[in-house]
Parts: sequence; structure tokens; C-alpha cells
Amino acid sequence: MFWDGVARRAFGLGGGGPAMNDASVAGTAETRPAQSRSGRPRIGLALGGGAARGWAHIGALEVLMEAGFAPQVIAGTSIGAVVGGCYAAGKLDELKAFATGLTKRRVVGLMDFHIGGSGLISGGKLKRLLERDLANLRLEDLQQRFVAISTELGTGHEIWLTHGPLIEALRASYALPGIFDPVKLGGRWLMDGALVNPVPVTAARALGADIVICINLNNDLAGRGTVIQSHGSEPDRELAEEIVPELEVRPSPSWFNGITGAARRVRRMVGRPNESRPGLAGVMIDAFNITQDRISRSRLAGDPPDVMLGPRLGKVGLFDFHRAEEIIQLGRQAAERALEEIETVVNANYLPTG
Repeated sequence: MFWDGVARRAFGLGGGGPAMNDASVAGTAETRPAQSRSGRPRIGLALGGGAARGWAHIGALEVLMEAGFAPQVIAGTSIGAVVGGCYAAGKLDELKAFATGLTKRRVVGLMDFHIGGSGLISGGKLKRLLERDLANLRLEDLQQRFVAISTELGTGHEIWLTHGPLIEALRASYALPGIFDPVKLGGRWLMDGALVNPVPVTAARALGADIVICINLNNDLAGRGTVIQSHGSEPDRELAEEIVPELEVRPSPSWFNGITGAARRVRRMVGRPNESRPGLAGVMIDAFNITQDRISRSRLAGDPPDVMLGPRLGKVGLFDFHRAEEIIQLGRQAAERALEEIETVVNANYLPTG
């Protein structure tokens, strides 16, 4: 596969030298001995990005472990990196307890908004929460092989974080642009890996997985995208009549009234959706969903997984972190539906021993 070849060159596993040789970011893959095989194929799990929908990864992982298909290789993007990193560190139960304990009020309390940064949220509170259970852990010392995917600001390079502090790798992988500040590691400014690789099947293969199961959090999104081949460019008359009066400059009795009036008009145009015009938050969320869906489909077509799990998350919003119990259950259901297929693939890939 094309993407597999790119991955192997990036890790120095095939022809060509390593694409990135920054020792603290994405150097060559570790050369530690492979785990005992006993003829059983090494299972890799690619955990996709999708913000709050990522709690579904917890439920899917639980089912895989219960059924005897615990993965030995984990590749995670964004929230997938958080869940995958906690699993590889033996802290999945702690993450589940945290997730199911979230309420709307607590979610808001974790958002340390600041002015003057590169994002709305500095991320300091979330970092301290991660330090509670993951402090001093390093990627290369985890129980399973693990890689977190990130994106380099400016160049758009896909960065595979394979060694160094676990917490910093997770922060770099989930640093959604405009929401969280980017993270500087090894001389590179890094942000959300979902921008370039929402479902990192390629990375899981490159780390030695014989079969790869992926969890695509965008699989159930409505719309799916198509091509409208003929559409006019005439403006919507009702929308034009609504917007034009709001942009008119009206005389004000005082300087203060003029300023406050302008502020009200800005709020109406940007922050308050109505039937004719979407709000800012809705536009950002839809743009993220569309981008993730298109990139996911492209990458998965180039390097398809052996089994794909698609939790039914179409009615779950990106920031519905307080719905963890429901989302985890949807992840469990997706994994349970796929167990027979997984068993067939595993049995078909047993390796000869000798």
C-alpha cells in the first residue's frame, strides 16, 4: 500500500532514510524484542479522533479484552491517543471513572480560558488531571507499543510520537486548533493529529501489527458528502434582506450608544444562530466533521484496516463529554457486532511456529 510505504520510510523500516530524525519527536521505531507470538497474529488497534465521541473507544477496548483480542499495538489520534495511551499505561479503568463522572458543569470547569494564547483554552487543568495517573511515564516504557499522531504547525508534517513523556505526546495529539494551544516538543510546534490522519491504521501496521482493527468515530455522521453538479449562485433574498439592515450605519445619540449598538450587531451576526444563518459554533463543528469524514475516507481507502468498527455516534456532539456512559455503551455495541469478523480474521492469520 502507498501509505504503508510512506510509513515505513518515515520510521526507517524500508527503503529510504527516516523522514524525521528529531530525537525527541519522531525518530526511528524502537528495536526492543517483539512480544512472544505463539503463532497468534499481533493485533493492532487504530483509535480515531472525534472529541467526546472518543469515549466509545473505552467500551470497544473493554469488549476486545473480554473476548481475548486485547491489542498489543496501539496507534491513536487526538482523543484516540488519550484512550490508547491510558490503555497502554494500564490506566483504562481510571480514565473510565473520570469520564463517567463528568457533568456539564465539570466540563466547563475544566476549560481554563485565556486571552493572548494560540487557542481559547490553555489546557493546564487537563494536564494536571493527566499527571495524576500518568506522571513520569514514557512512551517507550509502556506495556504495549504505542504511538500518538500529531501535526506540525506550519509544515503540515504528520508526526509520530513514539518516545518521550507520555503526557506531552497526548497533549500534542489532542491540541485542536483554535481550542487548545499548540504544544512545542523537540523544536516543533504540534497540534491535533486528526488534521492529517484521523484513523491511524498505517501507524499501527508500521509498529508491527499483523492485523489492524480500527475504530472510526466519524463513520455514522449524517450527510457523508456528495457532489452537487449544478447549483446557482443567486443570493438568498430572505437572507439578504435580513443581513443588510444589520450592517447599516445608524446615527447614535451618543458615542457610548454607538459602540454598544455595534457590539449587539456583531453578536447577532456571529454568536446567535437563527433559521437563516448558522452560528459560529455550528460552523466550526460542521467544518470539523466534514474535514474528518473526507480525510478518514481517503486514508482508509489507501490503507484499509482488516476490521473496521463504526460506533453509531451520529447523534453525539463533539463536546458531549458528559454523555460518557451512553457513548461507552455505543462503543461496546460496535465491538460486539464485529467479534465474529475479528475472530475470523485472527484465525485466518495464525502464523507458523517453529
